[in-house]
Amino acid sequence: MSSHFAPRGPLPDADLRSASLGDADDVAALLCELGYPCEVAEAAERIATITDNDHQALVVARCDGRVCGLVALDFMYYLPLGTTTCRITALVVTSQAQGRGLGRQLLRDAERRARAAGAARLELSSGSQRTDAHAFYRACGYGDGTVRFIKRLGAA
Repeated sequence: MSSHFAPRGPLPDADLRSASLGDADDVAALLCELGYPCEVAEAAERIATITDNDHQALVVARCDGRVCGLVALDFMYYLPLGTTTCRITALVVTSQAQGRGLGRQLLRDAERRARAAGAARLELSSGSQRTDAHAFYRACGYGDGTVRFIKRLGAA
């Protein structure tokens, strides 16, 4: 493991749980920190959409009495393998909580949930500009996958 990505300080016991509508303000702030502007009302709609879908999960991490990270999961049937794949669609830890092992804890929880759901693999994508994130994922055992191409069909 790269010493750059080894935990730099103790992480108080983090409470990981499924997000609820009451987390909308924290989820909005975390999405903004990730670079995706989001109002509280929009975050509430997104949380409701995920909680109403049994193929998705949104997990928040609470440390020191406040939400300081999240991971979003999407379980889908993957035709080439003929099985379920779990995709991490968002992972973010507040800048104040980074370096304390919380990102690793969220990834371990995602892996646990993926295995429990029968997923054959866990995958994620990360913007080409996020080189620190790429190094972190490699340090956590993720390998480079395929190149992803995107064609925008609207504002998103």
